[in-house]
Amino acid sequence: MGATVSALSTRAMSLSAMGAAGDAGRPRIKLGVASYSFHKFDRAHVIEFMKQLNLTHLNAKDVNDHLPMKPPEATDAAVAAYKAAGIELTAAGVIYFTSTDEADVTQKFEYAKRAGVSLIAGSPTREVLPVVDRVIKKYDIRLAIHNHGPEDKQWPSPLDILKVIGPLDKKIGLCIDVGHTERSGTDPVEAIHKAGARLYDVHIKDLADLKAKDSQVAVGDGKMPIRGIFEALHAIGYKGFVDLEYEIHEDDPLPGMIKSFAYMRGVLNGMGYES
Repeated sequence: MGATVSALSTRAMSLSAMGAAGDAGRPRIKLGVASYSFHKFDRAHVIEFMKQLNLTHLNAKDVNDHLPMKPPEATDAAVAAYKAAGIELTAAGVIYFTSTDEADVTQKFEYAKRAGVSLIAGSPTREVLPVVDRVIKKYDIRLAIHNHGPEDKQWPSPLDILKVIGPLDKKIGLCIDVGHTERSGTDPVEAIHKAGARLYDVHIKDLADLKAKDSQVAVGDGKMPIRGIFEALHAIGYKGFVDLEYEIHEDDPLPGMIKSFAYMRGVLNGMGYES
């Protein structure tokens, strides 16, 4: 009997060790929400929707009263409300940088600092980028430049961003919007691999027509290579968030978002995902 117990115990320890070794190779993709998905709703609704989605990570934008930039007291009130609800602010944005005035750039970094986030999802013009490069050195905050597809004259594709940011401060990187990337004619999986360590944020969506902006559907109902995107993120050791940016059914986004997260969680579970 003692020998049997010992053998079982040894086997259990062996399996445990194998499991621990296997865990190191499992994807640990973190899902979140871009608050712009709820741009028709106020902060109280955002908090309630996050609870219904069973999510706690939010990339908040200065839209409606989600995360006001001014006055500072309004920023503080929003941060306190999210904290009380158990919601973690992972980033602020998308924030647009259109003025080369250093004071304007600085106040946007001060806003992110006040919000307690270490990442801005941003869209600076090419003219502003040198100013951003100077200002960012004063902050423990990264800037992830967001591409917006063919309509974006500055950054249609992540590859356009990569061509420019090489010599800039390493805190300047990319926020890859996979839908806009696909529409720009760039394979999002390829873009993720090329971005590598400079990829700081991901906005995810799905498209029924890979060239049509207005063809967005719930994730899993379209043609985007969702599993391939997750596999690429895992392959580069991505440690940021994958935020759903759901830009359709703006008056009733929750059903499609619930469906999207159910699909993404299913894909991740099938990959051996562990949160």
